[in-house]
Amino acid sequence: MQTINSIAELEGLYEPAMPASLTKVLDRISPLYKQWIDASRFVVLSTAGPEGTDGSPRGDNGPVVRVVDDKTVWLPDWQGNNRIDSLRNIVRDGRVSLMFMVPGCKNVVRINGSAALTADAVITASFERKGKHPKTVIVLTVGEIYFQCAKALMRSRLWESEDESERVPSAGEFIKAISADFDAQGYDAGYADYAKSRMW
Repeated sequence: MQTINSIAELEGLYEPAMPASLTKVLDRISPLYKQWIDASRFVVLSTAGPEGTDGSPRGDNGPVVRVVDDKTVWLPDWQGNNRIDSLRNIVRDGRVSLMFMVPGCKNVVRINGSAALTADAVITASFERKGKHPKTVIVLTVGEIYFQCAKALMRSRLWESEDESERVPSAGEFIKAISADFDAQGYDAGYADYAKSRMW
């Protein structure tokens, strides 16, 4: 297999970027982008660290982040599996990206920037939900923000497909493939109950 080893070689394979793909990029959150982000309940958080890269899905039952001002968003870290891979990366390398999605919308919105973590009691308490609050909050400073064209979601028919979950392994089945005596069904049932108990 031949690999591409220079930018010149890479750029020689593609036409110049479409002008709109460059002019759509802003260095701050405009009112229209804020409207879009406020509607998003799901985001993929991408980070980088010494061990490599990490992509982490984050979701909420309302806006998944809080837009503090036109250069700053806060993303609460609600309790999960405590691997804290993304958080470790942010402490060591502040480069982050967010990709927001809205059900039914064929565009996505992306933010690239830098992040830090805070456990400030006032900030974490401001996200309180029925007595629960995040241990930390990711404070992201916007470097650039732009929408991604709809082609990928249109090709995948992401919002048009029926439930296809029966075609793929469950979380328990993934673990059972590694540990043969693992109770996959019990894990899946218990995890579903646990996940519900952690929601508001």
